[in-house]
Amino acid sequence: MTEAACRPSFIKHYGASCVLLGAIATGAVLGILLGGRAAVLKPFGDIFLNLLFTAVVPLVFFSIASAIAEMADLGRLGKILLWMIVIFVATGLISSSLMVLAVQIYPPTADVSLPSGLTGGMAQAKSAAQILSAFTVPDFADLLSKKNMMALILFSVLTGLASAMTREKAKAFSDFLSAGNQVMMKVIALIMLYAPVGLGAYFAYLVGVFGPELLKSYLRVVALYYPVSLLYFLVGYSLYALLAAGLPGVRTFWSCILTPALTALGTGSSLATVPSNIRAADEIGVPRDISRIVIPVGATIHMDGTCISAIVKISLLFTLFGKPFTGFETLATAVGIALLSGMVMSGIPGGGFTGELLIVTLYGFPPEALPIISMVGTLVDPPATAVNAIGSNTTSMLIARILGGKNWLPKLACFNAIR
Repeated sequence: MTEAACRPSFIKHYGASCVLLGAIATGAVLGILLGGRAAVLKPFGDIFLNLLFTAVVPLVFFSIASAIAEMADLGRLGKILLWMIVIFVATGLISSSLMVLAVQIYPPTADVSLPSGLTGGMAQAKSAAQILSAFTVPDFADLLSKKNMMALILFSVLTGLASAMTREKAKAFSDFLSAGNQVMMKVIALIMLYAPVGLGAYFAYLVGVFGPELLKSYLRVVALYYPVSLLYFLVGYSLYALLAAGLPGVRTFWSCILTPALTALGTGSSLATVPSNIRAADEIGVPRDISRIVIPVGATIHMDGTCISAIVKISLLFTLFGKPFTGFETLATAVGIALLSGMVMSGIPGGGFTGELLIVTLYGFPPEALPIISMVGTLVDPPATAVNAIGSNTTSMLIARILGGKNWLPKLACFNAIR
């Protein structure tokens, strides 16, 4: 593909991110120039945050419930689905734990914290026990609040399952869930049109009032995330391929995976990578009944790269808001929230904002925390997408190993057809 042909694709898929980064950079410069006077811009940022927080409850409900309701036809492939979920969770735990170790060695902030004027309204971060107790609420009306996000997620899952189990009798309700999901996707798309103004204004306020030291943390985030994600991509996926099919599996995997990896980097979308990812799985030799399920589903709920970035975001907020990111309970809770961000929330539209909303609401951070970590998601999006997309391919290899035995790879005819 020529450079001229690549340019429109790059603009199409990364244009919005570039505009967002440009707006944030402009806001930061305004903050430096205006200093404390930049506080007059804060209301423009508040509008954006309020719109997002208002939309998050119906967005989460319709997205999760409709996704589960539409997966009813996959029930006959229970073994594939069971092992798929097990491996998705296992790799999410591994990737999250890797970043937990990394942030202990190289924290994303160094001697930088926000003044008490911004942190004073922060609620006590929820412990693991508190999160577990938050899975239910005493009244339906309590679900209509972002403060009860865990209970909302559980209710959404149960609604989707009930709709799937009721089958044809609930077709009208399933159609309602699907339509609601489409409407909320459009609502988020409309809100995101205001994102450059809202985030630009908020960053002008943050930098102007609380100083440019905040920007130093982003440089450390990039210096931390890119090497760790590359390490996980090269070493972690090689180990998964080795477990799936030995050394021949590793060689075959890397000989076939370059095209989907470049597609993920070039488009910034796991969904856009599905066609090339499926073709790579065929070339590797993964049975089609496995790859045709695991890769499309994984494009929405298997996000190791997102799990890694969630740990960075949580660690960054803990440090900036003056709370120690240490101790087993704190770290275990962070890994659990990273899994939720990477598996449950990843298929929801909005450029990762919903997962970030989950982090902010579960920990009780003030609204000002959202624009701080939204910048992180934009900075790490390209490598995160590559890690997200390719993880579904290694998962399909591992499932083929579990269901087909240790010699599954050489038995398949397409293994001998690899170019």
